[in-house]
Amino acid sequence: MKNINIILLILATVLICSCNDDFLERFPTDELSPQTAFSSENDLKTYTNSYYSLFQGGSGIYGEAADNIVKSSIGREIMGTRLVPTTDSKWGWSGLRNINFFLNNENVINFHDPSVRDHYVGLSRFFRAFFYFEKVRYYGDVPWYSTVIQSNDEELLKKARDPRSLVMDSVLADIDFAIANLDETKSVERVTKWTALALKSRICLYEGTFRKYHPEFGVAGSEKFLAEAAEAALELMNNGQYTIYNKTSGPSGKPYQDVFGHLKADDVSEEIILTRRYDADLSLKHGVQFYLTSRTQGKPGLEKKLVNSYLMSDGSRFTDIAGYDTLQFFDEIQNRDPRLAQTIVTPGFKRLGSDQLVSPNYENTTTGYQPIKYLNDPSMDLSGQSAQDLPLFRYAEVLLNYAEAKAELGSLTQADLDMSINQLRDRVSMPHLVLADANANPDPYQADLYKNLTGANQGVILEIRRERRIELVMELDFRWDDIMRWKEGHLIATPFEGVYFPGVGEYDVDNDGKVDVEIYSGEKPPSTGAYLIPVSDLSGENKGNLLPNKGVNKVFDESKDYLWPLPIEDLTLNPNLTQNPGWGQP
Repeated sequence: MKNINIILLILATVLICSCNDDFLERFPTDELSPQTAFSSENDLKTYTNSYYSLFQGGSGIYGEAADNIVKSSIGREIMGTRLVPTTDSKWGWSGLRNINFFLNNENVINFHDPSVRDHYVGLSRFFRAFFYFEKVRYYGDVPWYSTVIQSNDEELLKKARDPRSLVMDSVLADIDFAIANLDETKSVERVTKWTALALKSRICLYEGTFRKYHPEFGVAGSEKFLAEAAEAALELMNNGQYTIYNKTSGPSGKPYQDVFGHLKADDVSEEIILTRRYDADLSLKHGVQFYLTSRTQGKPGLEKKLVNSYLMSDGSRFTDIAGYDTLQFFDEIQNRDPRLAQTIVTPGFKRLGSDQLVSPNYENTTTGYQPIKYLNDPSMDLSGQSAQDLPLFRYAEVLLNYAEAKAELGSLTQADLDMSINQLRDRVSMPHLVLADANANPDPYQADLYKNLTGANQGVILEIRRERRIELVMELDFRWDDIMRWKEGHLIATPFEGVYFPGVGEYDVDNDGKVDVEIYSGEKPPSTGAYLIPVSDLSGENKGNLLPNKGVNKVFDESKDYLWPLPIEDLTLNPNLTQNPGWGQP
């Protein structure tokens, strides 16, 4: 039964059919009979299992871009060359139809056991909140549907977009119902009350800050959503169900790295609230290790400004060091926040189960800062052979959400920091963040990144943003969402950079006695085993930082790029829909 549940959690509806052919043969999803459907708890469970396919999977979890991870090719949203699409799956509504069918079904409404009914109704409303949060993040105003649209319902089929405020108030009502009615039993693979609280903190932080930093959209109520975010996070924190994983008995002995290095989320269940299940024995796999170790999958590398943002191990700022921007790799990674060495290949790094030292492989990374997050046994390096569980919600995010919401509200205290941000720092033995010190001396380097942030709490919000960026890198594209909600789109258009080289020559980047990289001028020299880089790929004249996307002129249009364009086909079919500002109208 456990294996069946895992399959149901991971696979789309077509695979769910194979697990329970009899049920779905009697009641096809699109032809369920209101007179006979949902007569048992198993019926409710089997149907609602299909909702889990709405969650991100595989590269949707680890494959972020924005300005954290630089790849060999970049998407149109990063280049600033998005076009209005003819069709777009992000505008799809089939998942919502399944949810509303369940919620509107008389047999569910009149189910004989109210407690069972309310749990599954709560689960459905959790996923409707999740569904609509995704839509609002992309498009802003969207049509709110709480009923199934019939093929002959002209009014609903040609419904106009509802105001963002109406939609998000409805989302809030849905997630609150879910919190009140979902099962409280912890589970890393099924949505519970605790998952709903985590989602609420995520949704409300996003919405509160978006409204605060985007007055051009004219949507009031930022403080209401920020307060809801803080309250949801605090309820989860106070319950005591979760804590920060801090064991040194994991695969690498380094707790932050091992949150992602364990094969099973069950081994870090004190921190993982919900995971995407994978299992090699059930042929449920993804490709994160091929992505990290192959030269053909984008060659991901951390961006220089992110690396600069890691503090020194004593809590001082790396960017306060004279000449920090011209330090070579070996020197710049010394005595830094331990999460840096638990996120990228640094001197002394060894693969799990191996005693062999590994150097940064420039064949597989665009910037020289090669990620190791999620990296496990080398046997999973081949295409589509990774079987690690991938976290969808973890407690660390909830702590970050709480601290940021309180800081944006102006009510943050040192006690708040000690129960949130400083729990994350304790895991890696970093000095605590001190509220008074941060606000008395805002980091000028971070302030230059976040140009839209001012006010009395500027210093501590800068530090919370630093912490969020470091802690959540390569998770669920959080960074893109953060840039969008903070109205800092210029960061997308900034040229991406990598490791610094002072000029032509051979470089032993990690001081292991072997030449790793050769910077050359003129004709490409014969290979000696070192990775060859033309000096023209550096940012300066005969020296500078690696420019992984040299020649790409990135732009970000502040007048339109914070929202996605609606697809042409849907605008044509529904003349009452309007296009987002700046994208034109067919």
